[in-house]
Amino acid sequence: MTARPIVANVEGITDPGKRHWAISSVLAAMVLVVLDAAIANIALPTIATSLMVTPASAVQVITAYQLGLVMMLLPAAALGERRGFAGVFSAGAVLFTAASGLCALSPSLSWLVTARFIQGVGSAGIMGLGVALLRLSVPAHRFGTAIGWNAMAVALSSAAGPTLGASILAVSSWHWLFAVNLPIGACVLLMARALPDGKGTGRPVDLVSIAVSALSLASFVAGARYTPAHPALATMFFIGAIILATALIRREFGRSAPLIPLDLLRDSSFRVSVIASVLSFVGQTAALIALPFYLQNAFGLSPLMVALYLLPWPLTVAVTGPVAGKLADHVSTARLCLTGGVFLAVGLGSATFSSLHREPLAIGFCMMVCGLSFGLFNVSNNRSMFLSAPLERSGAAGGLQSVARLSGQTLGAVVMTFLFEATSLSDAPRTGLAIAGLLALASGLASTMRLRGVDT
Repeated sequence: MTARPIVANVEGITDPGKRHWAISSVLAAMVLVVLDAAIANIALPTIATSLMVTPASAVQVITAYQLGLVMMLLPAAALGERRGFAGVFSAGAVLFTAASGLCALSPSLSWLVTARFIQGVGSAGIMGLGVALLRLSVPAHRFGTAIGWNAMAVALSSAAGPTLGASILAVSSWHWLFAVNLPIGACVLLMARALPDGKGTGRPVDLVSIAVSALSLASFVAGARYTPAHPALATMFFIGAIILATALIRREFGRSAPLIPLDLLRDSSFRVSVIASVLSFVGQTAALIALPFYLQNAFGLSPLMVALYLLPWPLTVAVTGPVAGKLADHVSTARLCLTGGVFLAVGLGSATFSSLHREPLAIGFCMMVCGLSFGLFNVSNNRSMFLSAPLERSGAAGGLQSVARLSGQTLGAVVMTFLFEATSLSDAPRTGLAIAGLLALASGLASTMRLRGVDT
């Protein structure tokens, strides 16, 4: 079968009004899924009490969502390329919104966990194809700017989530945390009518490959989570993930558009971007887990004060995103990534080794440096990753970008879990911050490998 182009107009949507609504739809959907994840975390104690379950059981509310998301990222990207990005994106938004309604009506933990898994599946369609749709909506010379807007929306949602969740819980039940998604989801779907109207390639969907991919990624995540407490069980999950991934690669090898984008990974710039992304997110996650313990133990700060000291990080990412996007459209992304990685390492190193106990407010400055640096790196790296992929493979690029981010976040959590078990509560956070700084530096240095070729 001859592949049909994803869209006819590769220079973005020409109608400014329609472009505005298309971009707004993508950004609103990103706000929807990020905000939901952030406010759900803070509600776990309340949910456990309300449903009369243990805190450990309540954590399933988070893990079920993550499992649905990671299992369906690559399949959603593949479906988008075959059936059209806008259609699969909109279907993900419908599924996410409907599942939010089910969460709001949950009478039991099993109901809520099932609904959260469905939310994760819907979220995969949004997160896997959102940036690809931005790429199709704007001219190529403004793509970096669009990624910057996306970074700003994600950062502001992450920052506002806990406060919004706490405010809702102060006046109502936890069910309303999910009910607020319904009007936002309706707005996303209304604006989604302006998204680029591509029909996809029309290639058949390989359900066997989709199932094997989903099981492989689920086994990897399960192995990472069980590693600290149950290493034998974790090893079995990792072995299963490797066997399934190997089988999938053999099945997909030689295909023009494989589910695991081996064709994209052959490009050195794309491959470097993926490696740098994983390293960066391992470091960022390890740092964001270590910092609350470090601030409470070293300075005796309350949880509220810790949150206030950490707030400059996401806020600075939000401010930096659009600026970094415009820079990335005109300056070498390899050099921007190197700068971001180096200064992120400096910020984390300052928090680790400086005599900050004399002035805790210096932490706020360190967080600003970290947020600025991470925003600069992430926006530039994502732009390079997408522009290294052909336009019709933007869905696969978006899926792998999300997988790289989630893999890095999972490994960062594992690193900190190991440190907490292997060292003291006072040493683990500082060690974690030092490791995070080294990984940030490594991500920046890895990006310089693009300087040997044509930098995008």
